[in-house]
Amino acid sequence: MKENGQDYDAIVVGTGPGGASVALELTKAGKKVLILERGKNPRLRGTVIDYILYQCIPFRSMLFTPQLLGMVRGLITGGSSVFYYGTCFPVPIEMLKKYGVDISSQVKEVRKDLPIAPLRDDIMGPKAKLIEKSALELGYDWKRLEKFMYQDRWTREQKHGEYYYGDPNDVKWNARLYIDEAVSLGAVLVTGAKVKKVLEQNDTAVGVEFSRKGRKVKAYAPKVVIAAGGIGSPVILRKSGISRAGYDYFFDPLVSVVGYVKNIPDEKEIPMSGGILLEEEGYVMTDMALPRTLNSLFAFSAFRFHRIFSHKKRVRIMIKAKDTLGGRLTDRGGVRKRLIKEDMQKLERGYRRAKEILERAGAKGIYQTWKLAAHPGGTIRIGDLVDSNLETRIKNCHVCDCSVIPEAWGLPPTLTLLALGKRLGQHLADNKIVQKKKPAEKKRNKTLAKK
Repeated sequence: MKENGQDYDAIVVGTGPGGASVALELTKAGKKVLILERGKNPRLRGTVIDYILYQCIPFRSMLFTPQLLGMVRGLITGGSSVFYYGTCFPVPIEMLKKYGVDISSQVKEVRKDLPIAPLRDDIMGPKAKLIEKSALELGYDWKRLEKFMYQDRWTREQKHGEYYYGDPNDVKWNARLYIDEAVSLGAVLVTGAKVKKVLEQNDTAVGVEFSRKGRKVKAYAPKVVIAAGGIGSPVILRKSGISRAGYDYFFDPLVSVVGYVKNIPDEKEIPMSGGILLEEEGYVMTDMALPRTLNSLFAFSAFRFHRIFSHKKRVRIMIKAKDTLGGRLTDRGGVRKRLIKEDMQKLERGYRRAKEILERAGAKGIYQTWKLAAHPGGTIRIGDLVDSNLETRIKNCHVCDCSVIPEAWGLPPTLTLLALGKRLGQHLADNKIVQKKKPAEKKRNKTLAKK
C-alpha cells in the first residue's frame, strides 16, 4: 500500500512511549513503518518557551476540566515524555494478567535496555534529602525512586531544562530517542500530521486519513497502531465508528504542598527523587522541586502573591491520587470529568500527611496549590474496546498508549507503556498475534446516555 510513492508495512500514530516502542520494534524487525505525529519535532533547548509552546497552549496541549483542573499533554515528537520527570514506577503485572496481558518478559527487556536506577546520593538535592530525612523520622517508608536517567551524564552545571522544559543534553531518557533510532533504521517520521480517522474495508484497517498543512492525506498500510494518548486516541476511534471510546476514565489528580525553610542551600534539584506509595489510602507522595518560573506560577494559582518570588527557601511535596473512573470526552477531546467526594478525600489525607512531614522539616507558611490532572487513561480499556492483543473491533487496528489501561491506577505509566509497546511490536512483526474474539461494542447504558 502506498502514500507519496512509499510502501509501508505499518502506520503508527503518535510518538509517546507506547507508539515509539511499537515503531522501534517493527523497524528493528525490518518492517517499513510510517510514524505520524501531530506536533513538531524541534531541537530541544531546555527553555520555558519550549514548555509553553508544546505543553501549555490552552485548549490544545492544556485542557481544563469543569472544576478547572489543568491537564497538560505534550504535542511534540516524544509526547509528554519530553517534559515528564523521568520517574519509573512498577508495572501492574498482576492487574494486567487478569485481562490476559502478560508483559513480564518485556518489562525485563526494557529494564535491560534503558538506564533505570534510583538516584545516586551525590545527585540528590538538599531539599529532597531534607524531606526524606523528615519522612523517615516520622516512620514513613520513604524510598529513593527509580529514574529514567543517564546519571553519568548529569552535572550541576547543566541548565534546569533537562527535567522541566525538555532535555537538550539527553540526560533524561524520553521517547524521542526511540523515534530517532527508528528513523535511523529506516522509519519515516511525518510531523504536523493530525490523524482524523482509521480507514477500513470489510471491517479491516487499511490505513489512516490525516490533515497536514491544510491538505487532506490518506496513508495506507495493512497494520495500524493508534498511540495518540489517552485523549487523542479515543477521539480518533470515535470518528472511525467506535462510538463508546472516551467514557469512564481516570486522570490521576494531583496537588502539591509547599512550605518555606530558612537557610537551605539553593542547589540544583531533580523532582521526584524519593517518595512513598500509600496504596491502601490510594495515593503516592514524592518530593517535587520546581524551577523558579513554575514555582511562581503555582504560588500565583494558590493566591500566595507574597510568595511568588520566594524561590530559594521553598520545599514541596506532591500528592498524586488514584481517582475513580468516570466522566466522558467530547468529540473534540474536551475533558468532562469531575472529582468525586472520595477522590477529594484522598488528596486531603495526603495534604495532612505532607504537611506533617514539612513541619517536621522546619517548614513554615505551609499551603497547598491548585489541583492538576496528569496522564489520562482508561478511555479504550483492555477487555472492553480492545482485546488482550490491544486490537479493536476493526481488524488490524490496535491501540497502544495509556488509554488501554483497564483499571484506575494512579501512577506514572511510562515503563508499562514501553513494555506494552514492545509486546505489541514483537507480535505484529512476527505475525503471531493470537486471534481472539473481539470485544463487542456495546450500546451505551443509561448513565452514559445522560452525560
